[in-house]
Amino acid sequence: MANIFKLKNTIIGLVVAISITTLFAQKPRDISGTIIGVDGERVAKTIVVLLAGDGTEVKREETSRRGAFKFKKVSPGSYSLSIDAGESGSLMAQAEVADSNLKLGDLQLQQGADDVAGNNPVESEGAQYDPTLSSNPNEDSSDAMSDVSAIPDSTSPTSTQQEFIPDPGKDYILNELSFEIKKMTAELKYLNEELENLKALSKMWVNPLAIYSKEIIMKNGSTVFGKIVYQDESSLKVETLVGYLIINRKEIVRIVDNVVTEEQAEYVPEQVRDSYTPPPMPKLAEPKYTSPDRDQTGKYSANCVLMGNISEKKDAQGNIVFNGELKNIGGRRADFVKVDFVFRKNWSGETKTLTTFIRGGYHTFDSGITTDATLLPGATGAFELYVPHDFGSFIGYSYVVDWEEYE
Repeated sequence: MANIFKLKNTIIGLVVAISITTLFAQKPRDISGTIIGVDGERVAKTIVVLLAGDGTEVKREETSRRGAFKFKKVSPGSYSLSIDAGESGSLMAQAEVADSNLKLGDLQLQQGADDVAGNNPVESEGAQYDPTLSSNPNEDSSDAMSDVSAIPDSTSPTSTQQEFIPDPGKDYILNELSFEIKKMTAELKYLNEELENLKALSKMWVNPLAIYSKEIIMKNGSTVFGKIVYQDESSLKVETLVGYLIINRKEIVRIVDNVVTEEQAEYVPEQVRDSYTPPPMPKLAEPKYTSPDRDQTGKYSANCVLMGNISEKKDAQGNIVFNGELKNIGGRRADFVKVDFVFRKNWSGETKTLTTFIRGGYHTFDSGITTDATLLPGATGAFELYVPHDFGSFIGYSYVVDWEEYE
């Protein structure tokens, strides 16, 4: 029991001794010295920088009038002193702070070189300082050369380069953003296609001739607008707004291919745009069977009407020939009876007019003029109109029957 007690006391004493020694060993110390220029004079008002072993700045002090400096409360360790006094010289000195204050003494600056202050006397309280620096300059040089050679060359292929390690989190975010962009692009493309389809449908209802561009003129006078989807020697299958029609070829007079042209707005200067009124579009003449309004006396007035339909054919030279017959169903003679054909050249409103006179009876007026385009009451007369090949194509026509009445 007594032995255990003695062992316990011994261990406690050793722990206390080690603790006290450690505390005293880690106590901050002071670093002091004097700066001497290349001319042998003390350098005043210059900056002395205390650097740690990794090159970071720890403290800096300014020398006094006598060139003295002092760093207080410096933790034990390896340090460097950087001094640059301009024309007075510069110096890089090593300092090792241990268990006592460090006195560097006189530090001699040198011109244009950073020298290690290994030859400077270092005084310590009770000990001579310089455990790391050699007193042999040649040995210092060889050590410095070996240190330089030991530094890895960044341009050498054997030098260690930092390897790029991608961040998985960033890659995930980029992938998600890329997926969202592709998704939005696909949706935008789909919406554009739907919009084009809607525009096509609306265009069909606003202007059906944009799709159903064939105008089929029948012998009975009717006209069918549609798109020919099938045809053979005897019939045609036509698609229209109301459905499909099967038409016998023998009942067809002609087929016109309508070319839809968009109206181009007339340029108007901006200065007169508000007060400008565009010219009216030409209007197609409506079919008429009597002359314009004139003094008519009931049943004794002339009235020329079309008998049957106007036939249309094409001769060997490519000219189109229109034939028909008129009859005067009125009670008075009609003179200079004629038929005005108004042809529609396109859908922009362009028209051309051709006129033909009938082959009727002869009549000589008091002035001596003789005409063969006269129809007595109840008489009939034929007419024929040649449309030359160079007239060009047309999409339709209307006609007006006109005549004059003389005493």
